[in-house]
Amino acid sequence: MRFKSNIAVITGANQGIGQGVAEKLASEGAHVICLDIQDCKETHRRITSTGGSAETAVMDVTQLSEWKHQVSRILDAHGHIDILANIAGVVAQTADTAVELEEAEWDRVIGIDLKGVWFGMKTVIPSMMEKRYGRILNIASLAALRGLPNLFSYSAAKGGVTAITRQAATEYASYGITINSIAPGTIDTPILAGITDQMRAEFSAAHAIARLGTPRDVAHMAAYLTSPEAEFITGQTFPCDGGWSTK
Repeated sequence: MRFKSNIAVITGANQGIGQGVAEKLASEGAHVICLDIQDCKETHRRITSTGGSAETAVMDVTQLSEWKHQVSRILDAHGHIDILANIAGVVAQTADTAVELEEAEWDRVIGIDLKGVWFGMKTVIPSMMEKRYGRILNIASLAALRGLPNLFSYSAAKGGVTAITRQAATEYASYGITINSIAPGTIDTPILAGITDQMRAEFSAAHAIARLGTPRDVAHMAAYLTSPEAEFITGQTFPCDGGWSTK
């Protein structure tokens, strides 16, 4: 198994893409540490029920002190962190345009989707530098690559993710650390629970493959980019969007 003996830290692992990536890495031998603002009991159950290895902790990715505590705890327990997957993310809960967006909502989205990614890299990279090995995966979005309506704060945050991915990859490549991001299209996660059937059909039609993506679709790409085989790939943002960006 390609992730045997690897310690993988995954944020946003309670559901959706984070849960899918956690399950995928665990299925290939990683010991997965599932972090989320909510308890990841279901993710833990799904992993361990199929023979995988996992642990969970509740953490707010916007709090640097919590990052420092969790990383210190993980290093004390396991000695190393091989993989960091920054997947925790939200969209605005109010109108998300330049004019209508409220400042508090901007701060919430930027805090979770962008600052949380920075804090993850800030606290995990030093131990990877010592080991001279690491794989970091950040989740961007198709919204970082093209204009999409009502996603002002989200596109700003995810555009920032692509930029800091590229920047950090440049700074730490000499330590054997690769840092990449994935830009998903519309993925069928609980974040879509409130949309209408018409909206679901429209989102599906936007993809050349004519369906919504699944967490497993993203997890397959995530597994490659965090594997030892991906040693010559860094600083890149890869669409995983069913061909939406080609249309």
